[in-house]
Amino acid sequence: MNIDSKHKDLIHSSLFAALTIALGFISVPVPISPVPISGISLGVMLAGSILSPRQAAYSVLVIILLAAAGLPVLSGFTGGLGVLLGPRGGYYVGFMVGAAVIAFLRGNNGSMLRLFLANITGGIIIAYLFAVPWLSLVTGMPLLPSIMAGAAPFIIGDLLKAAIATVFGAALRKRLGAL
Repeated sequence: MNIDSKHKDLIHSSLFAALTIALGFISVPVPISPVPISGISLGVMLAGSILSPRQAAYSVLVIILLAAAGLPVLSGFTGGLGVLLGPRGGYYVGFMVGAAVIAFLRGNNGSMLRLFLANITGGIIIAYLFAVPWLSLVTGMPLLPSIMAGAAPFIIGDLLKAAIATVFGAALRKRLGAL
């Protein structure tokens, strides 16, 4: 049975959307932030580490569309337009762009350092570039307090997630080949 590229994109994107949703159910509130610590960013980094840029972006788009429809697929079993347009909304757009950036930057040579830097760039820097200004806009906080609430508490954990995604992503790409 030959699967054409559109169906392949749909299958791979859906599988990583499901993985990311499952990881997002791990959610820990942060007292100084309206944004919880969750496993969603790890799922996004894994998608970017393994899938094509298009598939990786689609995997996050699927989550956004399911959440917009009201399904509780976001961290803490939440969903709906209120969550997407609330303080956390910028992260989801940043994750969609970031997943594609990771996949684009990682290359195909299997370099762990390159993959780690791609995960940091797409999974952390790009995500924060969307999330922090959105948090500032939605909450009315100035930019510096938004950085302190929306980025600073997460940096160490996100670097750890980037390392985990790099190790597992490289191993899976080696085992599965190009998806």
